[in-house]
Amino acid sequence: PVDWHESHVLNGEVGDFVTIVRKGKGTDDWYLGSITDENARQLEVELDFLDDDRAYTATIYADAPDAHWNDNPTAYVITQEPVKKGEKLRLDLAAGGGVAIRFAPTN
Repeated sequence: PVDWHESHVLNGEVGDFVTIVRKGKGTDDWYLGSITDENARQLEVELDFLDDDRAYTATIYADAPDAHWNDNPTAYVITQEPVKKGEKLRLDLAAGGGVAIRFAPTN
């Protein structure tokens, strides 16, 4: 989407990393993006932004285990998992990498 109903910064440090989540305008889908500097890192995000009493499918576009900004910048994996409000996701960001997640309601 290019138009957003809500936007929230979930975590971040200026110059190091940031995680932002947005809800598409006119939809129940949420979109999360996280990016890091040249340092690989693990982040944990709480899914408290999701709607109550709804199940979601998270489609996760993440750095592959061998991804690296200089040596292997295009290595990624796509996975799906069921999630709901109150759960947590661990984000493994490669050096210079990031993650994009679409949360689509399943009910």
